[in-house]
Amino acid sequence: MPKVVISEFMDETAIREILSGLDALYDPGLVDRPEALRDALAGADALIVRNRTQVRGDLLAAAPALRVVGRLGVGLDNIDVAACKARGVAVYPALGANDGAVAEYVIGTAMLLLRGAYGATREVAAGSWPRNALMGREIAGKRLGLVGFGSIARETARRAAALDLRVAAHDPFLRSDDPAWRPARGAVESMSFEALVASSDVLSLHVPLTEETRGLIDAAAIGRMPAGAILINAARGGVVDEEAVSAALRSGHLAGAALDVFVDEPLAAAAGARFRDVPNLILTPHIAGVTQESNVRVSRVIAEAVRRHLSEG
Repeated sequence: MPKVVISEFMDETAIREILSGLDALYDPGLVDRPEALRDALAGADALIVRNRTQVRGDLLAAAPALRVVGRLGVGLDNIDVAACKARGVAVYPALGANDGAVAEYVIGTAMLLLRGAYGATREVAAGSWPRNALMGREIAGKRLGLVGFGSIARETARRAAALDLRVAAHDPFLRSDDPAWRPARGAVESMSFEALVASSDVLSLHVPLTEETRGLIDAAAIGRMPAGAILINAARGGVVDEEAVSAALRSGHLAGAALDVFVDEPLAAAAGARFRDVPNLILTPHIAGVTQESNVRVSRVIAEAVRRHLSEG
């Protein structure tokens, strides 16, 4: 009976229904117990992870029978894909299963930061009436810049068009005649990275973490953004210089920012100190793509992929 180890949280119904008949070890706390995880992998045929389990080096060495890795998400920077390929270990990401969740996070967060009216509960309840101080901006007519134009960015663009945003994107890997630039709700303007950064009211990142994208949004790039712009990063932490974001918010150059991902995750208190008392900043724990609905979709997609691979092998 093939053994499947699941080291991070997953929809339990998908485990029961799709992985039934397999020896499935579901322990979402294994990611925080490296030695126990290595022991569990000794005879494992499959491993299912999210983004925290580092599938490389010692972990791969501890799993000599491993045949397949399922990633409950899209990014693969926590998996040594080349090492897996060299060993004949298949790697399956959950492509498309959480696109809508991330797109909603981006649009909802952009609206919240532009409007700036939702942090006044305590003042209003105390008898204050700060209407003039809370006169924010509408999202309609603003330019949404998307760095990267893959499936998540395209879902974001589709929602943005319905709100009358002007959408532009930069993606050097997408041909100029690709139909993606002309979605049903209106064209998306293709721009250079420099032009996109310099002209976007809201800049949202949708790129993987590679040597080319590491530090892409640094102090210089942020300095070229329009005064009063909004920055949203729900892609990967290393793409953004966190200190530069904090500095730009403190100076007022950026009107707001949302960071869902960080260089080091989980964000430790010492690292988080750089964000203390920074105005108009939203921090979330790598949750943009995780909703009740997307968790079900992602879990079922990966459970089916792992089961299929094991049955075909």
